[in-house]
Amino acid sequence: ACAASCRRRVKMAADRQNINKSWDHIQNKYVGTGHSDMTKFEWASNQHRDTAASHIGHYDMLSYFAVAQNDSIGRVRYQLLEKMLQPCGAPPAKQEDET
Repeated sequence: ACAASCRRRVKMAADRQNINKSWDHIQNKYVGTGHSDMTKFEWASNQHRDTAASHIGHYDMLSYFAVAQNDSIGRVRYQLLEKMLQPCGAPPAKQEDET
């Protein structure tokens, strides 16, 4: 019983290490997945950009927004692309650490 329990623990530790390695790979490959030093503003900006990109990529959503706003699809697409530049407004001023 102890041997089986020990094997399970070793396997779980190996799985955990494998997941951490693949998560590190995903974070390096894709900008929007975040990291421990990411600010709230950066995270929110990535979320807004991902959402706008999804809306632009799905024609049905784009046409729904166009009908709801009584605008052309091209204008709605342009507005969404413009929002992707600074989706949450200007970045906050950086605070200097006092030493």
